Amino acid sequence: MSDPIRSRSLVATLRASFLTGLVVVLPIGLTFYLIWSVVGYLDGWILPLIPQGYHPQALTEYYFGPGHSFPIRGVGVIVFLIFTTAVGWVAKGLIGRTVLGKLDGLVDRMPVVRSLYSALKQVAETVFNKTESSFEKTCLVEFPRPGVWTLGLISARPKGEIATRLGPDVISVFIGLTPFTSGFVVFVPRKDVIELDLTPEEAAKLVASGGLVYPVTKDGAGGQA
Repeated sequence: MSDPIRSRSLVATLRASFLTGLVVVLPIGLTFYLIWSVVGYLDGWILPLIPQGYHPQALTEYYFGPGHSFPIRGVGVIVFLIFTTAVGWVAKGLIGRTVLGKLDGLVDRMPVVRSLYSALKQVAETVFNKTESSFEKTCLVEFPRPGVWTLGLISARPKGEIATRLGPDVISVFIGLTPFTSGFVVFVPRKDVIELDLTPEEAAKLVASGGLVYPVTKDGAGGQA
């Protein structure tokens, strides 16, 4: 009788150890995989635009001799960062603003491109402009029906026709879906919203994990469910 019990105990111990190791290894492995994939994607997109003589393999052969070339990732990321920073620096100047104004005027004459460009530009300005209040608070809202509470992110106050028709006491709430690649925007009265102390990052983790990862509070509660 003791051998089957000891065998089951060993299997349970190995299973628990494997799951613990999976919890440790999986996030690290996925993080490095995503970084490696993004770096490789940028390299594959940008390196063809660089003269062959300046590629990492060509430079290593030049400095270390033939047969000593080896692939180096990250050149595309460096070029992308330098190029984007330079474009931003120029865009803040008088010449850059003039060029952007002419570009906006040109795009406004293209019916289909105009709508897509305008939407993407507004999203980029909202997300990356630190002077705007974007997703600064989290909340609970009854959605999709009364009695069912959903975690949401309070976004900008409604403007234009929506604000005129719904009134001043309505706020817009973004409700993300697991795994947080899409969601809904709902407009609800402020009195029907319960504001939380969670940060948007903590709320995003909670939604992306399917309700498994809760933020750790001051009393030590929270963590993985």
